[in-house]
Amino acid sequence: MKTFMDKDFLLQTETAKILFHDYAAKMPIYDYHCHLDPKEIYENRRYKNITELWLEGDHYKWRAMRANGIDEYYITGEADDYSKFEKWAETVEKLIGNPLYHWTHLELKLYFGVDDILKRSTAKEIWEVCNRKIQNPDFSARSLIEMSNVALIGTTDDPIDDLRFHKLLQEDENFSTTVLPAFRPDHLMAIQNKYWAEYVEKLGNLTEVEITSYSTLLEAIDHRIDYFHEIGCKLSDHSLEIVVYEPSTIEELDAIVVKALNGDTISMKESNQFLTNLLVNLGKAYSQRGWVMQYHIGALRSANSRLFQSLGANIGCDSMQDSPVAIPLAKLLDELDRDGNLPKTILYGLNPNDNEVLATMAGNFQEGGTPSKIQFGSGWWFNDHIDGMIAQMKTLGNQGLLSRFIGMLTDSRSFLSYSRHDYFRRILCNLIGNWVENGEYPNDTEWLGQIIQDISYFNAQRYFDFPLKMNY
Repeated sequence: MKTFMDKDFLLQTETAKILFHDYAAKMPIYDYHCHLDPKEIYENRRYKNITELWLEGDHYKWRAMRANGIDEYYITGEADDYSKFEKWAETVEKLIGNPLYHWTHLELKLYFGVDDILKRSTAKEIWEVCNRKIQNPDFSARSLIEMSNVALIGTTDDPIDDLRFHKLLQEDENFSTTVLPAFRPDHLMAIQNKYWAEYVEKLGNLTEVEITSYSTLLEAIDHRIDYFHEIGCKLSDHSLEIVVYEPSTIEELDAIVVKALNGDTISMKESNQFLTNLLVNLGKAYSQRGWVMQYHIGALRSANSRLFQSLGANIGCDSMQDSPVAIPLAKLLDELDRDGNLPKTILYGLNPNDNEVLATMAGNFQEGGTPSKIQFGSGWWFNDHIDGMIAQMKTLGNQGLLSRFIGMLTDSRSFLSYSRHDYFRRILCNLIGNWVENGEYPNDTEWLGQIIQDISYFNAQRYFDFPLKMNY
């Protein structure tokens, strides 16, 4: 029987162990998509205790605690920090089969040197050990990033953000990790939202463009894309709960924008017309500037209206969407591709039923000059567990080029989530190691090691081509 989470955790074969320890483990992290706050990075946030660091804003943990019957008082409510930590420890005891069990203990081991198993009976001792470490003057947001060997962080930023802290971080010569923004226009896309007109008014004031039509809206958006570009942004991100393709005329688009600005109700067809054309124009703008475009497809957000009304969005009440993807996505990408306006694009699917659809869709739009220009993105959110990661990589291997895959990202708000790269790399090495030991691929360590290092780091570095503060 193997020891729980020893140095060969998840590595079942000798080949896997060699690939991980000799090739994957030492690679820097290229975290091109996350939800970290650049303000917290710049100000080098410090934490009062492990609850603040571990449970604040982590809707993965909140969701598990609710499933364990924990009262909201101990999750997002007014309970004291130790009580919340203790309730999390109680939940950890029930997490067998859930990746949170592995992530929790990886984080305890990698950042706190704790090898004990977290449960209610050990909660007090682990609480004290972690908090002593947290009080160390060197334990802070930046130290966690540096401890994790992170070369690059790509945040997620609203078009009207001033990017002040990105500028300050770029000027800070004492911090070696590159932090760059990503353009995330979710609020612009949500024309049916009752706050859309208010948001667009802010956009107009910021850009000094009087937004009265669809064309003036695009003009204002273009100003913000240029501003992001000046700060070093070369990456966009879009949450597409459903993928739509609904053609329209400029006259129809103007009328839709005027209706929305006046606070009138926008029909589903009008919303789809607007979103289709907006995504096409955004894609063109990204292509002209050499940006990468990301589509996160298939989230059903804020399904619990009661908790949404009391706590807001991103609190652990989201799930998978099951709307059709293939036809509207093909038409959307094809419209951009026809005129040479399709940028590098990453397609992430939240519903694993769409894995083959997205992997084969990527193959439709590859072209010479950029290896795997259209990427089938890593297992995301509800799929960043062992089975989900393996399914995504096997699908990519079956339908495309796994060796050109740009690898893992954290997609997280936590500075401790870099342990997920360790998790991913172990799964990757074990997958390929098993293939080799089964005689499915040759035992060429140099060749295999290069593939592992490419997927762990170099493919992303080449694909995004962001200028880094330090050479890695």
